[in-house]
Amino acid sequence: MDTQDLLKKVRKIEIKTRGLSSNIFAGQYHSAFKGRGMAFSEVREYQFGDDVRDIDWNVTARFNHPFVKVFEEERELTLMLLVDVSGSLDFATRGQLKRDMATEMAATLAFSALQNNDKIGMIFFSDHIEKYIPPKKGRKHILYLIREMLTFEPSSRKTDVCQALEFLLQVMKRRCTAFVISDFMMPESSYDNTVFRLAGRKHDLMSIQVYDRWAADLPDVGLLKVVDAETGTEQYVDTSSRKLRRLYSDHWKQCQQKLKDTFTMSHIDCISVTTDGDYVKALKGMFDMRIR
Repeated sequence: MDTQDLLKKVRKIEIKTRGLSSNIFAGQYHSAFKGRGMAFSEVREYQFGDDVRDIDWNVTARFNHPFVKVFEEERELTLMLLVDVSGSLDFATRGQLKRDMATEMAATLAFSALQNNDKIGMIFFSDHIEKYIPPKKGRKHILYLIREMLTFEPSSRKTDVCQALEFLLQVMKRRCTAFVISDFMMPESSYDNTVFRLAGRKHDLMSIQVYDRWAADLPDVGLLKVVDAETGTEQYVDTSSRKLRRLYSDHWKQCQQKLKDTFTMSHIDCISVTTDGDYVKALKGMFDMRIR
């Protein structure tokens, strides 16, 4: 992709996702995610019923009359986007590639955060941390993040979400809002429920699973050559076999149940979106669920 094509693609994504964040998610992001706590705003004269612990003794002594500190919710947040860049994201049998959908969702969330004057950071991960972009504010920073998502070439094609969560725990000392955007196609041996629980407890953590419909329901298309995008392993499968399709479907359901159980135990909100699905509707559903 040459520079001119890249700029056009970045601009196209900006127009689409910034419009979504302004017109559809306006106010929802603000309501769905709470600030870090209460910040000092001003002082005023003491009124009957005020908490004596809020008395500002310096101002009280100066005016010889009791004054109290007034606090308001500290709205500014830090949004961290943990984006899977492994090989399995370069796939789709319909709709758009999983990677392209992940990019659009991340951009939509970033522009929503921009309206709230939040900082936005990003972690690219495969089975290790590929790149860390520290949180910053501003439109230029978001455009930089979009360019990176469009052009970044990972050094590994495998997946390990736990590595990303461990890194998040290391670099973000204060509580933040974080989204993990992935297909969550990783070896069972990589699952570490302790890491999920620690990350879910320290941060306001949500997950977005992007998947292709064939992952859940293998169609009957006869003999099919399949390639594992993360290991490069090739093999032929006979999709006309009902037993094979049933085993394939059962395996998918087992993996999904394990993932759901992990998220539930770790208090992590989650949504799943197919590559030909409506991610706008899915994100709205997540925001609405958190507001209620």
